Amino acid sequence: MNAPGILLPLLALIGWTLLVLLLIPFHRVRAGMAGRIQVNDFLYGESTRVPPDVAIPNRAYMNLLEAPVLFYAVGLMLFVTQTADSTATTLAWAYVGLRIVHSLIHLTYNHVLHRLAAFALSNAVLLLLWLKLALSLLG
Repeated sequence: MNAPGILLPLLALIGWTLLVLLLIPFHRVRAGMAGRIQVNDFLYGESTRVPPDVAIPNRAYMNLLEAPVLFYAVGLMLFVTQTADSTATTLAWAYVGLRIVHSLIHLTYNHVLHRLAAFALSNAVLLLLWLKLALSLLG
């Protein structure tokens, strides 16, 4: 049985989120072995003693658990209500692509305005998905 099209972008974003999650221990262990951080630097989350290159993967991961919750909800609702069509699936893939771009900017050169553009565009796409669902349910 093939997975319905609207679920594939959700699975792709879950995969990306798990990949970013793996970066956290990689950066923390490397920094710990170099003596740049101590275990107590994470006693209450990340302290100010944690260098940015160690903190950014965690922040990128947190970003993938915030607004994307609304993406997962709308994707599942589109699936359950059987209102997912090619437009919804295309929008879902666009959202995933923009979230990946946002993460890549954050994890590499971290230009705030570029990151903001990807974030804003992804939220606009997310809004369109919710409007599409609402119109499908009302119509």
